[in-house]
Amino acid sequence: METANREHREEKSVLELLKERADESYRDFQCRLIPTVDPETILGVRTPDIRKLASQLHKTEQAATFMQQVPHQYYDENNLHACLIEKITPYESCVKALNQFLPFVDNWATCDIMHPRVFRKHPDDLPAQAVRWMKSDHAYTVRFGIGVLLSNYLDEFFDPIMLKWVAGVRSQEYYVNMMAAWYFATALCKQPQTVWPYIKGNQLDDWVRQKAIQKAVESRRISKEEKEILRALRRER
Repeated sequence: METANREHREEKSVLELLKERADESYRDFQCRLIPTVDPETILGVRTPDIRKLASQLHKTEQAATFMQQVPHQYYDENNLHACLIEKITPYESCVKALNQFLPFVDNWATCDIMHPRVFRKHPDDLPAQAVRWMKSDHAYTVRFGIGVLLSNYLDEFFDPIMLKWVAGVRSQEYYVNMMAAWYFATALCKQPQTVWPYIKGNQLDDWVRQKAIQKAVESRRISKEEKEILRALRRER
């Protein structure tokens, strides 16, 4: 049965497989969620269906060929590509695939969907790579680098120097600054003693600082007393 399913799948292109899974109502929702993407390039495939297809295609020649065919035409193709990268287990191969793909990422949703499993096994190697990504001229590569630190280095592998790295990012791009704000809002919840000086001081870009304060005030993990301090800080500027 599995062989028959595989043969049937390989008769169709990756794009055809995605179109089979398209949901028009979900497409309308996605168009509102990612306004920077041309609606004509959105098929409306739900993320669980994309991840399931990635699992089916993983390690096939069809997937390997598809991942070389960049830039893709459709947003959903980019998301599938991202989910295929997640499954690459040799660390060096995963980083190489990311470096090949990130320049083609053109929206926050595709950027944020990528959480390679192999990253967890390389806590000593990944920070330097995250710094390289944050130094990129491409907005979503920078966003991805900050997101790597947000997802992997605010708990047991936290190092205060990482706050300085993210604080040093200066950008005119909304989606870069928004990720930096999320980083500091989350860091304030998890590493408050180290992060408070950044929130109270002048190390952060003012927009990032104000947005981080806003997000922290909205968080359930921040105490009532801390929220009052944050509101007072926001009024000072």
